[in-house]
Amino acid sequence: MGIFLYNALKNNKILVTGRVEAINIAEARRKIKDMNLIPTSVVDADAGKQTKRGKNGRARISSLSLREKIDFTSTLEILTSTGIPIVESLLFVEQNSDSARIRTMTHEFRKQIIGGLTLGETLERYRDIFGKVYVGLVKAGEDSGELDKTLLRMLDLLKKQDATKGKVIGALIYPGIVILLAIVAIVVMLVFVFPAFEEMFSQLGKDLPWITKACINMGNFIQKFWYLCIGVVAFSIFAIMYAYKQPVVRKAVDGFVLRLPMLSDLFKYSNFSNFIAVLQVSYEAGIPIVDCLFLANLTMDNFVLQNSIMKAATKVQQGMHLSIALKNVHQVPTMMTFMIATGEQSGRLGDSLFHCVNFIDKKLDAVIDAFTKLIEPLLMLFIGVIVGFLGLALYLPLFSAYQQ
Repeated sequence: MGIFLYNALKNNKILVTGRVEAINIAEARRKIKDMNLIPTSVVDADAGKQTKRGKNGRARISSLSLREKIDFTSTLEILTSTGIPIVESLLFVEQNSDSARIRTMTHEFRKQIIGGLTLGETLERYRDIFGKVYVGLVKAGEDSGELDKTLLRMLDLLKKQDATKGKVIGALIYPGIVILLAIVAIVVMLVFVFPAFEEMFSQLGKDLPWITKACINMGNFIQKFWYLCIGVVAFSIFAIMYAYKQPVVRKAVDGFVLRLPMLSDLFKYSNFSNFIAVLQVSYEAGIPIVDCLFLANLTMDNFVLQNSIMKAATKVQQGMHLSIALKNVHQVPTMMTFMIATGEQSGRLGDSLFHCVNFIDKKLDAVIDAFTKLIEPLLMLFIGVIVGFLGLALYLPLFSAYQQ
């Protein structure tokens, strides 16, 4: 089956355009005539379109943003919940999506499902785009016959991840911008201001303070070797990113972050926010608790926390209760393990996980609020130190001259 674009006459005088699904052009023309239209041109929608394909013959689909995944899942959930077959739902998405990547993706999905695959099996082929959590939940939804409910849970999960990501970025973007502007101000002072005063300083007839000499020398160096400075900065960023990908370095950095007073809570609760949400959604979808732990652990960004949850999953696999296993790794918040233990004892673990999600979200909001309030005076202190340093370097020679 393919998509064919057509131009046709309605009532023998009105030109209309559209698309129709058919095996070949002949069948497409018959379907157009059945709509009481006179086809004037019918072309394959894929004609002339060069689609890159992998070694296995499948189309290479570009990576989707989180917002595109939300839009795709939302539309698919609405259509499947009303009883529309998955093939027709994908066709609707293909014809009406604003994203070219989603249109290409759904076209490929639809062809594979028509060929006999399930949606979960099709997504499995593009696991690098959707991730193991998405694929695992969709498969569980198909196995249980509740694909629409699973897509709704997945949609809530994606929206939650988007909200959590926005909260953390929002908390870090303000200090990041302030620090960046401070660096720009320092460079402008060193490159343009201090060289302008250098000749006047030399006429004072006495040695300049070391702080002034240092600023003048740094400014001259940046002026002469600016390309070298840019290269060093670019190389440093690349080296840091490469080093962080190494397990030894990442383990050391992530462990150090978890020991910092305020950043520790920020990164810990942001990680557990996604973790507990996936754990709750996958458990409600009927996935075994050990598999739920492995799926939820995939959302962890911190290497140390990942290893801790992996140890807990191994202990649960060996027969230990979930609450005890999480408590033994000494990284999970105490309230969270207590609520899970209560749910296990009462046989209502799903409800307890839901309350854990709300608890972690509230704690994350509180941590972000406290972090924002604390970072403002620290940034003011940081800016004050920079202004004081540059002010001393600029005015100390003048003060010495006035005293003489």
